[in-house]
Amino acid sequence: MTTTILVLAGAAIYVAFYLLYGRWMERWVVKADPERDTPARRLEDGVDFVPARPLVLFGHHFASIAGAAPIIGPAIAMIWGWVPGLLWIWLGNIFVGAVHDYLSLMASVRYDGKSVQWVAARIIRPRTGYAFSLFILFTLILVVAAFSAVIGQTFVKNPAVPTASFGLILVAPILGFLLYRAKLPFWLATLIGLVMLVGCIVLGLFVPWSMPYKAWLVVFAVYIVVAASIPVNILLQPRDYLNFWLLVTGLALGAVSLVVAWSPIDFPAFTSFSVPLSFGGGVKVASAPFWPVIPLIIACGSLSGFHALVASGTSSKQLDSERSGLFIGMGSMFTEGFLSTIVVVSIAAFGGAAAVQAGLTAWDVGDGASSLGATYGALMKEAGGPVGVFSRCFGIAVHTALGLPVKLMTILASLWVASFALTTLDTTNRIARYTWTEIVQPLRRVSEPAHRILSNTWLAASITAAAGIALAWSGQFAMIWPAFGGANQMLASVALLTVAVWVIRELRSPFKLVVLVPALVLWVTVTAALAWYLIWAVPVAGEHNPVQAVVLGAVVVVMILLNLLLIHDFAHAVLGRGRRGTE
Repeated sequence: MTTTILVLAGAAIYVAFYLLYGRWMERWVVKADPERDTPARRLEDGVDFVPARPLVLFGHHFASIAGAAPIIGPAIAMIWGWVPGLLWIWLGNIFVGAVHDYLSLMASVRYDGKSVQWVAARIIRPRTGYAFSLFILFTLILVVAAFSAVIGQTFVKNPAVPTASFGLILVAPILGFLLYRAKLPFWLATLIGLVMLVGCIVLGLFVPWSMPYKAWLVVFAVYIVVAASIPVNILLQPRDYLNFWLLVTGLALGAVSLVVAWSPIDFPAFTSFSVPLSFGGGVKVASAPFWPVIPLIIACGSLSGFHALVASGTSSKQLDSERSGLFIGMGSMFTEGFLSTIVVVSIAAFGGAAAVQAGLTAWDVGDGASSLGATYGALMKEAGGPVGVFSRCFGIAVHTALGLPVKLMTILASLWVASFALTTLDTTNRIARYTWTEIVQPLRRVSEPAHRILSNTWLAASITAAAGIALAWSGQFAMIWPAFGGANQMLASVALLTVAVWVIRELRSPFKLVVLVPALVLWVTVTAALAWYLIWAVPVAGEHNPVQAVVLGAVVVVMILLNLLLIHDFAHAVLGRGRRGTE
């Protein structure tokens, strides 16, 4: 097997399913109507409801959903071998992730851009929506914790990246002014934005910015509160549009390099069903079975509940036409899957070279997964984590195929990941602001002054930021990631069940099984995985960091209880015995 075959196969699979499966769903399930006004046009307010060009919105949506997850998860999952992870990515993308993303977006669009949890309350029962909101709030806290930890570690390891990342944040409002205020021709504003993007990368090379890990966390906390509270067209839309071009550049370089290189795969295709996973400090979980643990590890690389929050939280309020929904929802999910494909193939082909470059031995697979875990784990530690491993492999791949400098390409890959992760952080906080406002809404009937204080935009944006940063403070990323992955995948199954009820009850579609079956399979898988996390991971990791382990364990317990309540309500709704919510 070679890199060329795998990359071309992945691209062909995604294009075929988008054109066939996606178009079928758009026409026969959703019945998208370009003549129907979207919330962005009907409720335009210049702050949250702002119509965006499809390409600009694609940039925002993809940058928000991708973050670092489609790189981190697949990089860690290589411990099972490259075949199991790649199959989970492809099958999950097509039959779960793409359906989940597209339907979450369109359900929100049909309900005036309301959140997926609001939709659950409307079509099932009010308590379902409220429980869903609480579940989402816990998930968002874990998202902030996981992504702030990985960005902080990346910034410490490679000081050129923070300079370029924050440079991009500073120039984004300039592009926004050119697009929305000065109203320059779209192509000219884009060209100016790309020149500024290149300038940020060059600035990072010559003016590195070094700070300790915890100092970066403080900076992140301030940044995401501000970014989540200002209008979307000031920062989010223009910054994510520039990120889109960064993505296109990275994906094109990676894909072309892997196709041209025609390099053989020297990474083991499969190691064993159960593998040891490290939780930091030298502590290891004795056994992590591929099923059901794999969704906790790969997370967004295959499918993601966070996508439903972005789709119904910000993107549905910016969609210019229902016919753009497929491109934004399903197109972004398939692009993310292709990115994860690039990650797996890059490490599978060039991970050995990256290990040697780092002064380590190539893969030792004499004793299967245990031996590989020792050498691959050493590479991740030396490279600064999964992002560092991918960045090194990406740099070597592009250098091998196209002759471009390894160091420059490694920095480009790191910047690529950090930029998307920062986008995920501030989008998460914006969605958390919406979610918190919905949670305290009942307080309005009890005390108007208390409701006014607690629903304040800046306070709402600060709550999740503070909680997530506090969890990331210890730097024990290996403990945070599976908790985030489990909450995220469980959220996907709950959101998919919600839109299944929408398809069955509101759209009255005869094709309900294409939504219901993957949602139930995912629910069973992730419920079992969270049980594994509580029984195996939390006690063992608690030996190294008891406070963090107890907090994360408690969060997961609460989410499991909420999850059981939600599945009860959804079962009644699907069987036709649910009590409809009220507006």
